[in-house]
Amino acid sequence: MLYRMVMDKHICPFGLKSRDLLKRKGFEVEDHHLTTREETDAFKAKHDVKTTPQTFIDGKRIGGYTDLKAHFGEPLPDPDKKTYTPVLAIFAMGALMALAASWAAFGSVLTMRAFEWFIAISMCLLAVQKLRDLRSFSNQFLGYDLLAQKWVRYSYVYPFAEALAGVLMIAGALIWLASPVAIFIGTVGAVSVFKAVYIDKRDLKCACVGGNSNVPLGFISLTENLMMIFMGLWMLF
Repeated sequence: MLYRMVMDKHICPFGLKSRDLLKRKGFEVEDHHLTTREETDAFKAKHDVKTTPQTFIDGKRIGGYTDLKAHFGEPLPDPDKKTYTPVLAIFAMGALMALAASWAAFGSVLTMRAFEWFIAISMCLLAVQKLRDLRSFSNQFLGYDLLAQKWVRYSYVYPFAEALAGVLMIAGALIWLASPVAIFIGTVGAVSVFKAVYIDKRDLKCACVGGNSNVPLGFISLTENLMMIFMGLWMLF
């Protein structure tokens, strides 16, 4: 038996996930909808629980979606676990977009522009992640960036500078502006990451995909900055 919120203005996502998990495990699900706030509060009070959904198997209460996953031995998410997945996903999408653009423009994926577009598009995608929440990005960025620690406003300028350089490099326009910007922010970033990780040996999270990320500051972060330096020099000379 599954009890979950199904209201006009809210359908509980964890209720849907619980139902899906139960069906995948071969259970027949008696799906009970809690359609009003009053009905939901009454259910919580009756069973002395604080949240819904709630699953009962053979009359025994298992609990919410996380409890249900644990009951079946499914891996549980760790909100504090460090992962490179976000930045790797961005690089992978940047590469696919660059190859697609190269095919559309030249009829081939094996072009130098595809390589240039890969770096430039990746810069834009990374900038979008930072621009989603500038305040959170700034808070995390200030933990290790040397220039931002001297001039706090730089932590707000950085995402716009990265986006500007990326867009101009995609277009192949105003390279006299895009290249110095990329070289500057890439150099400051590379020095800051190298000092924090390899000299000071600090265990930090990188703000490269936006604030509050769980991407560890290290080789991937250094690579992002080195790519910007290389791209700036490549397109300038």
